[in-house]
Amino acid sequence: MITVVGAGLGGLTLACVLHRHGVPVTVYDMDASAGARTQGGQLDLHEHNGQRALETAGLTEEFRAIVHAGGGAQRVLDRHGAMLAELPDDGSLTRPEALRGDIRRILLESLPAETVRWGKKLISAAPVGGGRHQLRFADGSTAVSELLVGADGTWSKVRALVSDERPVYAGLCYIDTYLHDVDERHPEAARAVGAGAMYALEPGRGFLAHREAGDVIHTYVVINRPLEWFTRAALTRERVAAEFAGWAPELVALIADSDTTPVLRSIHRLPDRHRWTRTPGVTLLGDAAHVTVPGGEGANLAMLDGAELGRAIAADPGTALQTYEETMFRRSESEAVAARETIDLIFGAGAPQGLVSLLNG
Repeated sequence: MITVVGAGLGGLTLACVLHRHGVPVTVYDMDASAGARTQGGQLDLHEHNGQRALETAGLTEEFRAIVHAGGGAQRVLDRHGAMLAELPDDGSLTRPEALRGDIRRILLESLPAETVRWGKKLISAAPVGGGRHQLRFADGSTAVSELLVGADGTWSKVRALVSDERPVYAGLCYIDTYLHDVDERHPEAARAVGAGAMYALEPGRGFLAHREAGDVIHTYVVINRPLEWFTRAALTRERVAAEFAGWAPELVALIADSDTTPVLRSIHRLPDRHRWTRTPGVTLLGDAAHVTVPGGEGANLAMLDGAELGRAIAADPGTALQTYEETMFRRSESEAVAARETIDLIFGAGAPQGLVSLLNG
């Protein structure tokens, strides 16, 4: 029996691949149910990792059915709302957009209902010999794993079994906001964002907005400040909007007129070359293994981790963890470096011209 902690996209991809190969698997997750909280915005799943993972899980057709048509369009605006660059959605499936919640749903629907045990917040995990580990949950229950996989994100409890590293603040935060019924209630903002993704950037701050299905705009307001700036006072719409005084009203409206309370997402990262000595009976995937700044590959990498680990276990449980980790370590280091370069391009001293040049080819 394989034990997975965390029913995010990486953990569920692993479970789906194992189930497809007839390998018993149980997933423990802290949420009370699959619908206990929202799952975030749109993701562009890439052919070489996220889509490849879903193919391994046998879910290619299910994924194509949830793609947001037109969501691949991109545009860059300046602080006054003027267009600097624009790319239409070419209709290809190279980097199609889909809601994270929909991707999670198709993964869950491909698993037997009893696979995921909800309401199981992991408190600790400790070795008990022979590569097995005892898990202790907040509800007082326990379980013993034969092979344990930590897919429990940035603040993984499982990570302590293999590594002493803890994520450190990366210097910026994302603030989630939503506008609903945008064509009717927020037409100026809707026109600014367009049909896909909109970037309005300056060094150290800006807006990343996506037009999502259901007449919704989901915005990440990005500010490069010490973490204490965000936590020393209430993070209100007004306080965040004040950081963008002088910007175009249709851009400021993405935060000032938000239909939801702003949600802080502080960005933390592990070392680019985060590795550990092979530890019997346990490994990590996704953000638990290699959380870094958001360069567009995080969910894709987690899903590919899950798919490759699942295939390795199905092929040879005895060598699976070593085989998986050797490949994952190399890939995650390369992607962490690339993610930092992407953030520098988007929010560095040359913003927004770096992104404009990239889109213009």
